[in-house]
Amino acid sequence: MNSELLVSDASHFRVDYAINPYMDTAVQPDTEAALAEHQAIVAAHLTAGRKVEYLPSAPECPDMVFTANAAVVRGDRAVLGCPPPERRNEVPYFREWLADRGFEVVGAPHAFSGQGDALACGDLLLAAYGQRTDVRMLPLLARELEYEVVPLRTAGPRWYDLDLAVAVVSPDILAYCPEALEARSQRTLRRLGPDLVEVSAEEAARFALNLVSDGTTVTMTRGAPRLAAALRDRGLEVVELGTSELAKGGGGIRCTALTLDNPPAGRRS
Repeated sequence: MNSELLVSDASHFRVDYAINPYMDTAVQPDTEAALAEHQAIVAAHLTAGRKVEYLPSAPECPDMVFTANAAVVRGDRAVLGCPPPERRNEVPYFREWLADRGFEVVGAPHAFSGQGDALACGDLLLAAYGQRTDVRMLPLLARELEYEVVPLRTAGPRWYDLDLAVAVVSPDILAYCPEALEARSQRTLRRLGPDLVEVSAEEAARFALNLVSDGTTVTMTRGAPRLAAALRDRGLEVVELGTSELAKGGGGIRCTALTLDNPPAGRRS
């Protein structure tokens, strides 16, 4: 679980457009600071024992640092993301990278935010629709990746991707922001069975839930002390990092890493 990750870099990261509520073309990230933030995230992954694969960003793709939207991967299959038009130039780079490494790549016929809206939790796939993912993608994901898909809806564009509202800490621990999910989706999560950690809207809006966990170590943004304490209380090691520049693009730590090691059906990592 999250022991093998694909990252890009922040060399060309900038805000050329506004496709989520956190982006403002008048508020540009500091390039050197963004590079340092991303390098610190990668270093934390390596320190935690995770394998990190790298795809250089392209000059015409200012959001390519957010590799999580590229696809969702299970076993040797990958369903590509179908992002907003402003990010479509990224897709061929990720398609080629995945195909060159032996993944069977499936295109998305409808809008799909990749792993941003599709969080693996054992043999379940928590999959959001209604913001940046078309509901017609859910049966395709179930069929192509052999997941039991759990449909969820976030509570408005502030939570434009599911990974801002829900975090898979382990197959037995989920963290979520109740205010970020519609009431029916809150009930769905509560019925699933894992230990649920509630996160305030204040911390969630700082990208607290946009974290990477391998079930032992959690790498998360700084500025969410209540969530960090709750995870430590459950015996997890927690590493907190600054992401203020990356946040200007509407992303955090989870956004910058595409998981490559989700095991195929019938196997648990």
